[in-house]
Amino acid sequence: MRYPSAGPDDGADTLFDVDALDTAAPGTRTAGRGGTVPGHGPEQRSSFRDSATARRLLPVRTVYAEPAAAASARGRQILARFPEAEVIAVESHWGIPGLHGNEGNVERWVRVKGETLVLGEKKTLTTRPNGRSADWIGPGASNGCAMACAYCYVPRRKGYANPITVFTNIDGIIAHLARHIARQGRKRDPNQCDASAWVYDIGENGDCSVDALISDNTADLVRAFRRWPTAKASFATKFVNPDLLALDPRGRTRIRFSLMPSADSRLLDLRTSPVGDRIAAAADFLDAGYEVHFNLSPVVVRPGWREAWSELLRHLDDALPDRVKRQAAAEVIMLTHNRELHEVNLGWHPRAEEVLWRPALQQGKRSENGALNVRYATRVKAEAVRALRDLVASHAPWLRIRYAF
Repeated sequence: MRYPSAGPDDGADTLFDVDALDTAAPGTRTAGRGGTVPGHGPEQRSSFRDSATARRLLPVRTVYAEPAAAASARGRQILARFPEAEVIAVESHWGIPGLHGNEGNVERWVRVKGETLVLGEKKTLTTRPNGRSADWIGPGASNGCAMACAYCYVPRRKGYANPITVFTNIDGIIAHLARHIARQGRKRDPNQCDASAWVYDIGENGDCSVDALISDNTADLVRAFRRWPTAKASFATKFVNPDLLALDPRGRTRIRFSLMPSADSRLLDLRTSPVGDRIAAAADFLDAGYEVHFNLSPVVVRPGWREAWSELLRHLDDALPDRVKRQAAAEVIMLTHNRELHEVNLGWHPRAEEVLWRPALQQGKRSENGALNVRYATRVKAEAVRALRDLVASHAPWLRIRYAF
């Protein structure tokens, strides 16, 4: 299986051309040169996160750091990766002047994501019930992302910019999870999350595959869960990071590759791995010890959407080997949008709003955290979910849908 990888011959054609993304037009992304996955083939190659491709995604120039975070072992590890970056001390990773709440950052939306990094400590460690994607939402080891998906909800929490904030107290996060898992005991009643393991989402507010380009937080979590026989980690990703293949999860981590039609992804999933690469990586990750599921997400209702999803599902059926299909399951997530994010997008990527912001099809929705969002009207959503279920039954009948909302 081949998809973009790190290598000494990586050239200028890359997924992550920051300068070209201000127009955000479909087709601006070009695939990097293919190669055997590092550490997973006959030729052993250097770490992907040290590659030119990874450094183009994260050309960090400024690090805002809480003093305790910078002084910690994990903080020192991260700062050593970016020795030329300016380090600015801040009292808190929240509300950084000039970064959070700065409307002027809309004009440099993508550049901020790649050039800025924040280090902090997660002060409140909580695990809350979920019941959809996972049994529990664990305390994430990061917040924010270097990618630029136009529909992402995370920017709403920090305002106008959401570069990655890495939480350096990973030992405390893992200790919290260990205590929580111990209190649950064995899972006695199977549910749609998993038949026998308590599933913990470890990447609700970021992408663990991208986080692994910065530090060992993701690796530490994967290795921790392989020691816990009653629990399983889970995270969704839009980025193929071959370094994760070497972590030996032993079936205790579920990776969920997010998929949407390629045309939608080129418009909406900026700075991500191409959808075809995510599909191509599935067998390698299964063989490396991961459980591999898929997120059909978000489903965007626009002219021709059914035909586009049919094409994607046929490709999924053709490309995946039987061993992936036998264990695969999927989540179907309809688009949820937000007026504030709509206004932000108009400042940097108005073409995305032509398909994301469709008031005639949408209605208001109050989220769990109190934010006022918009989602497809009840009738529109019900019809779309039914249509997508029918498409899966027709083109990928082996794909079990765990839930749809």
